[in-house]
Amino acid sequence: MWEAAGVAQIDPPTDSIVGDWLSVPDVAGRLGMPVSRVKQLLRDRKLLAVQRPSGEFAVPAAFVDGDQVLHGLGGTLTLLFDCGFTERDALNWLFTADDSLPGTPVQALAEHRRTEVNRRAQALAL
Repeated sequence: MWEAAGVAQIDPPTDSIVGDWLSVPDVAGRLGMPVSRVKQLLRDRKLLAVQRPSGEFAVPAAFVDGDQVLHGLGGTLTLLFDCGFTERDALNWLFTADDSLPGTPVQALAEHRRTEVNRRAQALAL
């Protein structure tokens, strides 16, 4: 079984707030790249996956925007990991509503508000 940085075991609360998931091969298909390249993105922590109860690895569908990784996701993940977040913590933070944004950080990234999201992520380190 494939093991790498960027992969956490899913828990029911996180599963419920994320919603839609894609398998690693589905992500590769949407991004138009080999599965090995998606696994490299996971190892490099530019993308995040979890292990589902079935054993399958899955990526939040919100992390794929058309045929590319959601713009700004890699930088935000780096900030969160630098603050000491685990993969599960990062998922919870990205998918939990923040009234000051408004919406969730992942929604703000999708709306091209990366700077706002990263300011909040940086503030976590203070």
